Amino acid sequence: MKKLILLILVTISSVASSQHLNVMLGNLRDPNEPSIIINPRNTDQMLAGANIDNYYYSSDGGYTWQSQRLYSPQLGVWGDPCIIVDTTGSFYFFHLSNPPGASWIDRIVCQRTDDFTASWTPGTGIGVDGTKAQDKEWAVVDPATNNIYLTWTQFDVYGSSSPNDSSIIRFSKSTDKGETWSEPIRLNRVAGDCIDSDNTVEGAVPSVGPEGQIYVAWAGPEGIMFDRSLDGGETWLDNDIFVSDMPGGWDINIPGIMRANGFPVTACDLTDGPDRGTIYINWSDQRNGPFDTDVWLVKSTDGGETWSERKRVNDDAPGKHQFFTWMALDQATGKLWFVFYDRRNYSDNQTDVYMAMSDDGGESFTNFRVSESPFLPNPGIFFGDYNNISAYNDVVRPVWTRLNNNQLSIHTAIVDIVAVGIPEPPELKPLAQINAWPNPFSQNISFSYRLIDDAKVSLSLCDITGRKLLLLINDVYMPAGKYTQRLDTSEYPLAPGVYFFEFETPKGKHCRKVVYSP
Repeated sequence: MKKLILLILVTISSVASSQHLNVMLGNLRDPNEPSIIINPRNTDQMLAGANIDNYYYSSDGGYTWQSQRLYSPQLGVWGDPCIIVDTTGSFYFFHLSNPPGASWIDRIVCQRTDDFTASWTPGTGIGVDGTKAQDKEWAVVDPATNNIYLTWTQFDVYGSSSPNDSSIIRFSKSTDKGETWSEPIRLNRVAGDCIDSDNTVEGAVPSVGPEGQIYVAWAGPEGIMFDRSLDGGETWLDNDIFVSDMPGGWDINIPGIMRANGFPVTACDLTDGPDRGTIYINWSDQRNGPFDTDVWLVKSTDGGETWSERKRVNDDAPGKHQFFTWMALDQATGKLWFVFYDRRNYSDNQTDVYMAMSDDGGESFTNFRVSESPFLPNPGIFFGDYNNISAYNDVVRPVWTRLNNNQLSIHTAIVDIVAVGIPEPPELKPLAQINAWPNPFSQNISFSYRLIDDAKVSLSLCDITGRKLLLLINDVYMPAGKYTQRLDTSEYPLAPGVYFFEFETPKGKHCRKVVYSP
C-alpha cells in the first residue's frame, strides 16, 4: 500500500482542469497552420507539419515528439503543410514551393518518407503553369488502390484585383506513391478572383468514396460548391452542385486574429456501418451575425446530388465565436470528430480549443473543451489558415496553434475517449507545492511535495467519471515540510491510461490527473 500512496502523490503535480492531456509538439521558427496524421497500420506513429518547414513525429501515440526541418533542395519549402499516410505506411508532406531561380509558389511539392522520417525524397513538383501561383493544396489516399488525389487553387496572379485575372480549382493524381502526377485539370465551372478573399475559389479538400469515387468541395463567389468523379478523376460533373451559401463569405473577421477563414472540409464514410457512403462537409460562417461565428455540418446520402439541412456543431448559446474548424472521420468507427477555436467562456478575445464528436452520422454533437487553458491571440501575429485533426479506431489527435507571451507553439491533446461528454471536475485551489518528473511516465518516477501547513490528508483514486475507486489515505496527519520520493512503478500493477486523484485537507481539495504509459 505504501508504494501505491507514493504513486498517487506524484499525480498532484500541477493545476490543469482539462480532462485531456495537452502536449506541445514544438515552438521553434514561429510555427502555425498545423497538419497531423495517424498511421492506421500503427497508431503509435504520428506525423505532423507546420509552417513553414517544420515537421514533428511521435512513436508513442503523441505523448512525446521530435522536431525537424524539411528541405527540398531544388523546389524549396514554403508552407501550407498537408500531411497524409498511405496504405503501406509511407508518409507524405505536401507544401508550397520556393525554388531557387524560379517563381515563388509556382507548383505544389510532394515529399515522401518510407522509413518514418529517417529520410525524405527531394520532392516532386506538381502543376507548373508559367508564373501562375499554385496555393492551398490538400491530398487524400484511396485505401483501396493507394492512389493519391490532390486538389488546390491556381491564381493567375496572386493578390491581383484585375478582372482579367482569375482563380480556379485544380486536380491531379498519382498512382506511384507520388513519383509522377497526372496533367492537372480544372474542376470549378465558375472562376473566382485573385484577391485571396471571399470571391476567390479556395479550400478544396478531396475525399474518397467506398467505390473509389472522388468528392471535393470548395468555397467561392457562389458559396460552397461540390464536384465528383466516378472514374478515378478522369471525368467530372458538367455542372458543379451547390451545397450551401456562406453569409459573410469565407474570409471571416475574428477579433484579435490577423486572418481567419471558414473553408469547407469534406469527408466520406468508408466503414461498413450504417452511414457507409455518406459525404459530410464542415465549415464555419457568420450567418448569425458578425459577432457570432458558428461551425456547421451538412451531409449527402446520394453521392452529393442533394444535401441535408445545416446542423450547428457548437452547442453554446448564441453570440460567441467558434472558428478555424476541421473535421476527421474515423474510418474504423464511423465517428465524426471536429476541432475549433472557441470563445464561449469569455467576454474578451481569450480563446479555448474545443472539440465535438458525433456517433450518429452528424445528427447530434457532444462538445467538450480540449485545451488545458485559454490563450490570448495578438492581431499582429499570423496564426495560419487552419488547424487539423486525425482519428483512427478511437485514437484521436487534434493539433492547433497557441500563443503564449507572443511565442507561437503547436499543441495536440491525448483525447480520452471515456471522458468525452463527461463534465470536467472543478478547478480547485492547490494546497501544496508539488512537482513530479517525468509525467507521463513509464516506470521510474521521482517527485517532491511540500505541505504549507500541518494537515490531515485524504487521498482517493478516481476513474475518469470521478467515481472513487480507492481510498488511499484516510485522514493521516502530516506535518508541514518538504518530501522527496522515488518510485519504480513496475512493483505495482497499474493499467495504462488516465486517472484522476483527489487530494483533500480540511482547507479544501485539489484534483489532478496522471498519465501512465508503460
